[in-house]
Amino acid sequence: QVQLVESGGGLVQTGGSLRLSCTASGSTNNINVMAWYRQAPGKQRDLVASINVVGSTNYADSVKGRFTISRDNAKSTLYLQMNSLEPEDTAVYYCNARIFISNYWGQGTQVTVSS
Repeated sequence: QVQLVESGGGLVQTGGSLRLSCTASGSTNNINVMAWYRQAPGKQRDLVASINVVGSTNYADSVKGRFTISRDNAKSTLYLQMNSLEPEDTAVYYCNARIFISNYWGQGTQVTVSS
């Protein structure tokens, strides 16, 4: 019903920046909340940031002040601006969309921060 495709991951040095994008297609009109999660090797998948339909946001403590989540509803696209990147940010980043009780996931995009 909803397809999510992430892009923008890559390799960056400590202190650098990346901007991730997630484009949604299909039945997108009823998406309530979109979010970015990340999962490092051997770790659980954790919430990074979320944004609701009117633009209210929340962030994990570890990224607060460094990352910014935004949403372009007209383009059905979610963004994550990541600044002051640290090696601890290295992970696969996943886009998530919620429609009522259903959750949809993208395939993930790798972010690697070198020291």
